[in-house]
Amino acid sequence: MPFDEARGSEAETQTVAHGATPVVKGGLKPLGNEPETAGKPILSRTRPEDNPRFVHSQDRGAAQTRLRSHPSNLIRVIPAKGGTIPERAPAWGITPVPERLRTLGGLENGMLWSSLGLSLLVLVAGAFLVPALSLPEALLAILVGGIFGNALLGGAAAIGAEAGVPAMVLLRAPLGRAGSYLPTGLNVLQNLGWTIFEVLVIATAAQALVHGPLWVWKLAAAAAATILALLGPIGFVRVWVKRVALWVVLGSLVYLTWWTLHDADLGALWSQPGTGGLSFWQGVDLMVAMPVSWLPLAADYTRFSRSGRGAFWGSAVGYFIPNVWLYALGAILLLSRGLADAPSVITALAAGGAGAAVALVALGVDETNEPFANIYSAAVSVQNVLPRVPQRLLILAVAAVATAGTFVIDLVNYQSFLYLLGSFFVPLFGVLLAQWIAGERDPFAAPRFRPGQIAAWLAGFCLYQWLAPVGPSSWIHLVDHTHPGQGAIGGSLPSFALSFVLSLGLTLASRASARRDRPSVA
Repeated sequence: MPFDEARGSEAETQTVAHGATPVVKGGLKPLGNEPETAGKPILSRTRPEDNPRFVHSQDRGAAQTRLRSHPSNLIRVIPAKGGTIPERAPAWGITPVPERLRTLGGLENGMLWSSLGLSLLVLVAGAFLVPALSLPEALLAILVGGIFGNALLGGAAAIGAEAGVPAMVLLRAPLGRAGSYLPTGLNVLQNLGWTIFEVLVIATAAQALVHGPLWVWKLAAAAAATILALLGPIGFVRVWVKRVALWVVLGSLVYLTWWTLHDADLGALWSQPGTGGLSFWQGVDLMVAMPVSWLPLAADYTRFSRSGRGAFWGSAVGYFIPNVWLYALGAILLLSRGLADAPSVITALAAGGAGAAVALVALGVDETNEPFANIYSAAVSVQNVLPRVPQRLLILAVAAVATAGTFVIDLVNYQSFLYLLGSFFVPLFGVLLAQWIAGERDPFAAPRFRPGQIAAWLAGFCLYQWLAPVGPSSWIHLVDHTHPGQGAIGGSLPSFALSFVLSLGLTLASRASARRDRPSVA
């Protein structure tokens, strides 16, 4: 009798060892929080009305009996009495992760997010800032955007660690159960887009180094990412990142940094003026877009963290360092090598001699971290809508769709893609943070819709688009009729502030109205 993955991990039911009782932080009650059941069957056969563990599913509207304790592979992961934690954790579903599976500390979070930040695509993104901006302007935009964007990322990571549920499930609390489906769909689309872009970058780098058909490298990169996604976050960190990937890539980046700078005339580059076409605040938006693209994914990984503090500092600092480093390196590389456009950065590295080629190989291998994360999170996001579908099946389906996408999409629209992501997810996090502060934290007690909070999110999105319109040409043409303040102050900070203030204001006003309407007791 298989265990319901929507309520926990994929496992076959059997008896449970004594003492396997989870404790969950963040005020959320796990559906599997049960008393000790030494040697007892884990499925209750009693009638629902006689069983205190009976649960009614709001998502499916059907009643069903509950597990009395944990599935067998939770006991394998962390034995009830002693033992060590294996490298892999079960494919946990949408309910809060129990305490015994929250094993990632601050250092491991930092290693995870540093590895995710060490990306060839980040290097390419940095090259988009120049020559439109001068080098001093570009570096300042990188610093300002890095601080703001990674502070948001750390906040999302901390909330995920406290709640213990996936990111899209978290959004049920501010937006409502059905209201969370819209950002879920957008997140699946953005994860597919990122997977496609990352696979294209890996395939392009591989072809530049060793030649061969591009389609072969696309398939190889997609296959590697799928295998890592099937490992899950804990297995990914402990099997791949902690042992191999992070250290090899750090060494490669040290060499690439030296290779970029040793022949560069930094004095001349510093005094070279920008050519225009990109404002400073648009540069900040481009920098913010990279960490912000992880906001709707962060909780998918940090729900396995031991503490919110460790998740915050591990993600914020862990991603900030490689994010700033590679953006700056990409800008300097384009200017110092006189490259025609940002995608040419990869070709320049491939032609930079044996050392640069080896470093590019290391970066290309580590680049599989990025599509791993996007494939995994897309699958977890779909479970918010289809909780009964096995996670591993969804991983394979997402990987197949993304692989097909690599044959019809290229890197030409990459910059607009980053801006578009920011316009959706920066104000969305403003709403989530405001509701978390206001105490609206339980996604399983949320109503079907919260129209006011959805309106606060969309207001922030509209402001972002008015300040920095991106998307299909028909949409941009429509926005042009409103005489947008394009590039004046950027879209990230104002859209976040507007959605945050509206969300919190609507909640406080609603509570004040409810207090006034409450009948007084004589």
